[in-house]
Amino acid sequence: MSAAVRAAAFLICPDSFKESLTASAAAGAIRDGLARACPDFRFRLAPVSDGGEGFVDALLSQGGRRVEAVVTGPLGSPVRAVYGFLPDNETAVIEMAAAAGLGLLRPEERRPLEATTRGVGELMLDAISRGARRLLIGIGGSATTDGGAGMAQALGARLLDGRGRDIPPGGCGLRELRRIDLSRMDPRIREVSIRAACDVKNPLLGEAGAAAVYGPQKGASPEQVAMLEEGLTQLAGVAGRDLGVDPSDVPGAGAAGGLGWGLMAFCGAELVPGFRLVADALGLQRLASEADWIVTGEGRTDATSLQGKAVGGVLELARAARKPCVVLCGSAGEDAGRLYEAGAAAVLSILRSPVSQEEALGSAGRLLENAAYNLGRLIAACAPGEERQ
Repeated sequence: MSAAVRAAAFLICPDSFKESLTASAAAGAIRDGLARACPDFRFRLAPVSDGGEGFVDALLSQGGRRVEAVVTGPLGSPVRAVYGFLPDNETAVIEMAAAAGLGLLRPEERRPLEATTRGVGELMLDAISRGARRLLIGIGGSATTDGGAGMAQALGARLLDGRGRDIPPGGCGLRELRRIDLSRMDPRIREVSIRAACDVKNPLLGEAGAAAVYGPQKGASPEQVAMLEEGLTQLAGVAGRDLGVDPSDVPGAGAAGGLGWGLMAFCGAELVPGFRLVADALGLQRLASEADWIVTGEGRTDATSLQGKAVGGVLELARAARKPCVVLCGSAGEDAGRLYEAGAAAVLSILRSPVSQEEALGSAGRLLENAAYNLGRLIAACAPGEERQ
């Protein structure tokens, strides 16, 4: 195509394509496809996250530095966890999954009764020791259901049984909890601002709570779910008595196996919708206003994409900026038409023929780039400009 079309400006802000592409890799593939379609196109890449996988990558996409620390993994063994600092060098960005994530364990290794968030607290302390004054923590993808108890213990809190001994790690150990002592908690934790990015609204307890809804995904049997629920109930009750606070009913308290609750109860953290936190940090509203087109994407798109997830958030920004937004996805559910009601200009699957899931995941980058190329050809053909040949 030879054409002197106006150089359209694109804001490319996909979420990750689960099990195949990080948000950063997806953004790169979309850019490459569009650039192949028209070399005059201009791009701004801003991969996004709703607080789960890719949270650190998204927030560092506009600058910053990465830090590595060795911390306690979900089952007690050391793991190397990466987190980041924004360019101000005072805001640390942490993914709890880097220290306590389900992705750190093979399916046969999952032990939901024992998994601990201790490593998350260790990452928080490491960041504070390096000068962090603000902590942004993504709390998705956990292997744990300990209500943030391990995190609190790493920060110096004492969680004691009836004999004054430290309770064992994990959600099951919470059943032995009788007293909480914060006298040895690191005082620096109260001097920093903590915001936790969360994309769910589950409370801590009950049928919609951390154990009942997410325990089975972490390998818990029905009997183990009941034990975890008992432990979280005990934690909430003792905290209400000893700390004078029990945010069990706050939406998001049940996120990450109750880590949302723990961050609020022990650290005074604020829970915020994950995408909103990322969007604010990256200045996405301004970037959207400067673009001609917005392209987002995710592995599977359906009506749940509008329930606090990143793609739904991008559509809101596009609608507010009055800019057309295209969603590229690995697959689209039958109810994906709901995204048109939310303002999507198009919802396009990157698959061009039936393939196995294994093939789709393995070829996701190429498929996404080709879909973006086809989209770019269409936009270039319809763009205002001089006579085309």
